[in-house]
Amino acid sequence: MAITVVGIGGSLRAGSQSERALRIALDGAADAGAATSVITGEDLVLPFYDIALSERTAEAEQLLDAVRAADGVVIASPGYHGGLSGLVKNALDYIEDLHADERPYLHGRAVGSVAVAFGWQAAVTTLNQLRTTVHALRGWPTPLGGAVNSVETKFDEAGGANEPRVEATLRAIGEQVVDFARGETGGA
Repeated sequence: MAITVVGIGGSLRAGSQSERALRIALDGAADAGAATSVITGEDLVLPFYDIALSERTAEAEQLLDAVRAADGVVIASPGYHGGLSGLVKNALDYIEDLHADERPYLHGRAVGSVAVAFGWQAAVTTLNQLRTTVHALRGWPTPLGGAVNSVETKFDEAGGANEPRVEATLRAIGEQVVDFARGETGGA
């Protein structure tokens, strides 16, 4: 059985630091044998989540279908003022639409969490909020999470980072998502 991992996050700026971090984590998942997909930037521009509305945009349906089909998820958010970006938080709010599914919300899925912010305080508080949100959505945060200080770590156009330890951590997050989906929780 092929393992599927979807990456969600980044910002509206194409190639943002958080999107690049997300892609490195997904590379780790792919290296561990998963089929990966990513939803970033413009694909996350969704109307404010409203539980009372039954109509969803094509972008919202794409997000929901990807999460519904995924064995694992990696979420990366920029840290804005010490918290998740509104773009990422709104996308996560849409997961409420999966409440009646056979696997509701993120139930039974490992979720890798990555926060990228300008400074350690914002990176760590954003990561904590992301992990708390994943718990509330019944997901299993991977043991390893990534708090990336973009003052110190820069991502390049080729898909790497100037800090090898950060790159290794992000790849390990993707690997842990795959290990969990396979039932190999003692891995990475």
